[in-house]
Amino acid sequence: MTDIDSRIDTARPHTARIWNYWTGGKDNYPVDREAGYQIRQLHPGIGEYAKADRLFLGRAVRYLAEQEGIRQFLDIGTGLPSADNTHEVAQRAAPDARVVYVDNDPLVLAHARALLVGTPEGRTDYLEADLRDVDTILAAAAKTLDLSQPVALMLLGVVIFVEDDEESYAIVRRLMDALAPGSYLVLSHTVTHPDMPDVDAAVAFWNEHGTPKLTQRTPAAVTRYFDGLELLEPGVVSCSAWRPETPTPDVAMYAGVGRQ
Repeated sequence: MTDIDSRIDTARPHTARIWNYWTGGKDNYPVDREAGYQIRQLHPGIGEYAKADRLFLGRAVRYLAEQEGIRQFLDIGTGLPSADNTHEVAQRAAPDARVVYVDNDPLVLAHARALLVGTPEGRTDYLEADLRDVDTILAAAAKTLDLSQPVALMLLGVVIFVEDDEESYAIVRRLMDALAPGSYLVLSHTVTHPDMPDVDAAVAFWNEHGTPKLTQRTPAAVTRYFDGLELLEPGVVSCSAWRPETPTPDVAMYAGVGRQ
């Protein structure tokens, strides 16, 4: 058994593995599939959130690489590799793009080393760290990225794991403050919304049975992460409504892109 194997807890469901299950992946365990099934019973549309969030990632990265000339991406809370990961989308548009992935899940680490391989012209690296370890993340990222040049900070579905509101806002501010003018924040977050009460029930079930715990926030609270940034149109909206190729139903995962 490797060190990574010994650190993977297969007795409790884990959010990254459940999202992998919902999107049709195979990197999950029976405990994850059972929890994913139970959550889907409470909220039948929950699996669409993972897919909508992934499609938002692709549209945002493609826009930044193709239209804004961004060549550096810092993706924190990357999750298990799937189709069209950040480096694949970015390097398809710009082969010289550089991407640093950050996650604290040992299973993600094991897969990242094997699968998150970029183009010869660009560079793709992986760092095992927690979102709260801002100084560690920035120091390690600086070995691959030039932080004096614009960077796209990707925080998709990760600040939901920081329960305290002020701490979560402070983490995002510290990360953005360390990046050059012209950098971008790409963020998505599960929301609580009076029109979607079944989402609250699904999150409550997860927090009782799974790990790590999730924190929902209102759309207005999610918008606050972009304070001080130029928020791109259409603002903070359902991630399925952020510049979609075709109209799709709203989901309780809100997202936005802001420029520093």
